[in-house]
Amino acid sequence: MVVSLVGVSGSTRRPSRTSEVVRALLDAVAEHLDLEPDIIELADAAPLVLPTLTRADADAETEAVIRSIETADILVVGTPVYRASYTGALKHLFDLVHHDALAGKPVVLAATGGSAMHCLVIEHQLRPLFGFFRALTLPTAVYATEADFTDGVLTGAATLDRVDRAAREVAELVAGRPRTCPAPFARRRVPAGV
Repeated sequence: MVVSLVGVSGSTRRPSRTSEVVRALLDAVAEHLDLEPDIIELADAAPLVLPTLTRADADAETEAVIRSIETADILVVGTPVYRASYTGALKHLFDLVHHDALAGKPVVLAATGGSAMHCLVIEHQLRPLFGFFRALTLPTAVYATEADFTDGVLTGAATLDRVDRAAREVAELVAGRPRTCPAPFARRRVPAGV
């Protein structure tokens, strides 16, 4: 079975820390599952997508972008934090995606921001968006700040650990293996009467 892996970067700028995080996640998932990932960068796709008011208005190129999201087996979606939410360009792109197309599909969520103060954008904005689509958002999400980058490259050790953890969760899900629990949290036998 061929599994397709597609990343979406909601940043409309280049260079983009968000795109760097999405690529890191794609590379980690691809390594675990031996896949060739694709990435949609809104820095490139926005001129196609933004003038498209409805799906019926989509030209062939725009339709191809939308279909690559709808037909992906695994998605990695990242956004810069903009006014306490995801970017309008990212929202517009997903407004064009059919509401049933992502049901049950694994989605890894990521966001970038200037400081840790915006990290809950993943829980308060991105998870509800993909909840609408009935997608299966992975437990581990990745949030990175400017401090996690060196010369535009993701280098923050804790953030890279989260990238690897998210990739392992996807691999376990796709392989149908039960999620492994780290040793300190493994089930312990509780004495009777406790």
